Amino acid sequence: MPNRARPAALALVLALTVTGCGADVSSEEGRGDGARASGSHYPVTIENCGEKKTFERAPQRVVTNDVGITEIMFALGLEDHMAGYVMPDDKGDLAKVPWKDGYRKTEWLSKERINKELVLDARADLVFAGWNYGFNEGEGFTPAALRRLGVDSYLLSESCRNGQGKARGVMPPLDALYTDLRNLGEVFDVEDRAETLIGSFREQVAAAQAKAPKEADRPRVFLYDSGEDKPLTSGAFAGPHDIITKAGGDHIMKDIEDSWTTVGWETVVARDPEVIVINDYGDTTAEQKRKFLTSYKPLANVSAVKNDRIVTLDYVDLVESPRNPAAVSSLAADLRRLGS
Repeated sequence: MPNRARPAALALVLALTVTGCGADVSSEEGRGDGARASGSHYPVTIENCGEKKTFERAPQRVVTNDVGITEIMFALGLEDHMAGYVMPDDKGDLAKVPWKDGYRKTEWLSKERINKELVLDARADLVFAGWNYGFNEGEGFTPAALRRLGVDSYLLSESCRNGQGKARGVMPPLDALYTDLRNLGEVFDVEDRAETLIGSFREQVAAAQAKAPKEADRPRVFLYDSGEDKPLTSGAFAGPHDIITKAGGDHIMKDIEDSWTTVGWETVVARDPEVIVINDYGDTTAEQKRKFLTSYKPLANVSAVKNDRIVTLDYVDLVESPRNPAAVSSLAADLRRLGS
């Protein structure tokens, strides 16, 4: 996600020589192509944000940045391959988190921005982060900087740069999630586990789509992240685009070829959203955001504001994460309710 007012936790790690030949998978469940001799899976080569990367063995001490990235690892059952995670306290009520055991088994390294001291202390061999989900040239924390330290990295596919300046996104957001699950399945020798997850997520999304508003009944939807002078929102390559679209909405910023980006309020007014989705995170509560939207005079005649059609999803629902399919189901139910 973009650097924002919330503490943007990054993950950075310094390499430590790792012994062992393959991924630490203790049972046949989740192993690609059934039983294989230890180490026969490697080396493996994947493509990550346009770059070919080869792994001679499964990383053993991964540090992840932010909640969605961390839960991708948990969903794949890879806690034993993690040195820890870095994030502010945005994971919500752990009792409701599908992968709560992952949080209990894995060390919470920091709520603050990552630094080299944390990396050295973590003794990690791979950083799983993304552009503006941890990697930031202005702070000198990049995959290239890690390589100079002998540290590997994996970029979140939602954050891949598309060659248009620093715009991000090269594929539909749910495809980005499935790509990362499949790639990491290869890297950690848990391909069957990854394919099972992808299959179940596709079924969940398809079930939500089957009940979602269609054609002329699809409401125009705006994602409001933050900002008062200019709103931060989702373009075509951030998670909310697919969540809105698959849930039966017409995403009003679908023509913006970027992930998380700012627009002008005049654009929002001109496109007249019928529903606004608030991204709930950070120090500004969802209720405070709602109060701003309903009291901001330029929005007074916008359909969503006039008709009080404003709903909320959590941050982790909206950034690339294994909670995206459930967010599609949740928003689809909201759109049906608001349209009835």
